[in-house]
Amino acid sequence: MTSGAAEKPAFTPPPAGDEPAAAVERLSIDELVRHMTLEEKLAQLVGVWVNASTEGDSVAPLQNEMAGDARSWDDVISAGLGQITRMYGTVPLEPLEGARRLAAAQEQIMAASRFRIPAQVHEECLAGLAAWKATAFPVPLAWGATFNPALVRRMAGLIGAQMRELGVHQGLAPVLDVVRDLRWGRVEETIGEDPYLVGTVASSYVQGLEAAGIVATLKHFVGYSASRAGRNHAPVSMGPRELADVMLPPFELAIKEGGARSVMHAYTDTDGVPAAANRALLTSLLRDEWGFAGTVVADYFGIAFLNATHGIAADSGEAAALALAAGVDVELPTVNCYGTPLLERVRSGEVPESLVDTALLRVLRQKQEAGLLSPGFDPAPPALAAGAIDLDPAAHRVLAREIAAQSLVLLTNRTHDDAPSLPLPAAALASLGVVGPLAQDPFAMLGCYSFDAHVGASHPEVPMGIRVPTVAGAAAGRFGHIRTAATGTCEAISEEQILEAARIASVVDTCVIVVGDNAGLFGRGTSGEGNDAADLRLPGDQHRMLEQVLTAANAAGTRTVVVVLSGRPYALGDFAGRAGAIVQGFFPGEEGAEALWDVLTGAVSPSGKLPVSVPRTSGGQPGTYLHSRLAGPSGVSALDPSPLFAFGHGLSYTTFEYSCHTASEPTITTSGAVTVGCTVANTGPVDGAEVVQLYLEDPVGEVVRPVRELIGYARVELAAGASARVEFTVHADRTSFTGVDLKRVVTPGLVKLHVSTSSSQDIHTHEFILHGGRRVVGFDREMLTPVTVTLS
Repeated sequence: MTSGAAEKPAFTPPPAGDEPAAAVERLSIDELVRHMTLEEKLAQLVGVWVNASTEGDSVAPLQNEMAGDARSWDDVISAGLGQITRMYGTVPLEPLEGARRLAAAQEQIMAASRFRIPAQVHEECLAGLAAWKATAFPVPLAWGATFNPALVRRMAGLIGAQMRELGVHQGLAPVLDVVRDLRWGRVEETIGEDPYLVGTVASSYVQGLEAAGIVATLKHFVGYSASRAGRNHAPVSMGPRELADVMLPPFELAIKEGGARSVMHAYTDTDGVPAAANRALLTSLLRDEWGFAGTVVADYFGIAFLNATHGIAADSGEAAALALAAGVDVELPTVNCYGTPLLERVRSGEVPESLVDTALLRVLRQKQEAGLLSPGFDPAPPALAAGAIDLDPAAHRVLAREIAAQSLVLLTNRTHDDAPSLPLPAAALASLGVVGPLAQDPFAMLGCYSFDAHVGASHPEVPMGIRVPTVAGAAAGRFGHIRTAATGTCEAISEEQILEAARIASVVDTCVIVVGDNAGLFGRGTSGEGNDAADLRLPGDQHRMLEQVLTAANAAGTRTVVVVLSGRPYALGDFAGRAGAIVQGFFPGEEGAEALWDVLTGAVSPSGKLPVSVPRTSGGQPGTYLHSRLAGPSGVSALDPSPLFAFGHGLSYTTFEYSCHTASEPTITTSGAVTVGCTVANTGPVDGAEVVQLYLEDPVGEVVRPVRELIGYARVELAAGASARVEFTVHADRTSFTGVDLKRVVTPGLVKLHVSTSSSQDIHTHEFILHGGRRVVGFDREMLTPVTVTLS
């Protein structure tokens, strides 16, 4: 649809005929389904994308070919409607006007439905609500860098409450894909390369949304991030063991611990079977084994892709039949396959109507939970009553800044003038240069699912809806006069611009060099959906620019700080020993620049830890830390895949000491538990936060096991001189893996638990013997490692 709903007159309900005209509140869900016509049933299984473009830049794959609908709005809603797609997030729209249009659309939909059933409204909310003028929070990869699920839960609660005020019921977030190839463009949307970190942080985000009454949608189920060569929508070559042990656990956690009520299928195929047509995945595993009772929704146009891109369906009707049989309840974003093509298949008897009824029951139950079927449902969003809508209030910006600050990772901090380069002393700020392609670019802070990068970039005539300070702008506001050079874009820098940046670096006391990415979609950027990288070298001419600027600065004795603002880590091996300090940020949101200067000046001590490894070289394609022995460095290959900075790495302005390592017992059964503990003390001069990490090593397994895997962590905030006792309770279930028979098992034998500060830096190791029989475990196993932190 390309027309705005508010522009259409109210629709007159059709006569009841011989069917019951009773209001929906007088019927149970089962009775309602029995009274509905096939057209009314199918109408509940589709969304409509109002105002979606069918030409120009798109925000979904093949949008221009598939988003159009020649029918009138009245015709589309004549039997009711299941979902409204992105009323606020499709075009730049004043929030108040969006609320008015939504109210009008809901009134029309209810009038057209014999049972007055409103539509469920969904929006994207991956980095805050993706609507014009809404707060742009840090991206999920930044959430992972905080190692702070509680903070992420607070953010999700604010986002969810805002969505409810706008009349939105469902959020298409979070992303639970585990990073397997750093070249993949959507790395910025993920939480990291470790399943436990992804699962725990994502579960907290889900809890925040769900507590606010928003249906959280887990995506992308499953394996999307493991596509060949890191290419978007590429096939996935993955065995069932990697799928079960790496990709599925975050989804299990978010359903079991988070309480998510919706799952979105992935675009990809795994070993030749597309997720949208995979009944073993969407029904046998998700519903029958895990007991998931919510809805499965299609990724945008994903059902149509069974015909258009996967080639396993001859036409839209066959695609609809395959998806419905697999367990996809709702077609999004708009009507393609679940409209007339599915209607004809059901009418002909090729598709049992009982499959439609099964999906419909789940959809209606979710609407009932959201209050959409209650007698007093008001189609007007609550925010309309206020008369004004502020989607970027002060409280949101304060929290955005806190998350951004905690997500910044100090990678290196070399000595300058007999002291660490950071934090910057007052004297170092008197003569300050800020250079680089992202120094004056507000989009350096924004991920591809922030509204201004996702949609606003296609509307250059419309100003950004929020205030996003740049690195240079924030510096000028704090320190007065600075020398700055923008040096082109992250993809193209001229030699003249490089020379100017190098000149500034040679005449100032301190030079901050800002490099990284611009997020966009489908080739309109260097990071984001469809922006996959050929290698992990900094995009464009940035590598050459950094070489020349650092050479000039070092020759002049200038203090240098390299700031990387990106959606993925880049190879920094050529610069780690030459820059005074390197700070990594992952699209830290609208308050990212202010948070950055908080950290650079020491107002906040850096505490972020890497949620993904930083490679040493750009072409070796090092894997994640979660690898087997054969995937590590060895004498039989000249290529060393070891990262420059390991998963979990991150420096501070203070120091921490670990002591008093204890374990409850050296031997436990394969159904028992052990408690390991340590004391952490802040022995430095300033307050800080340490992330205590606990890794599991299974030296001898019945199948190849990773060298180590994160099974617990605790972010510990400590004032200077303070200490805390940290204790992890590790159930034997946490050692489970997919065995040789493809069952998840706990096996007897030696297990090592490493208390560490990163995946490559151990502090202490505890060894245990598991004794007893081989145990098969399932979805009901212990998935979390409880941790207690007690200030000493």
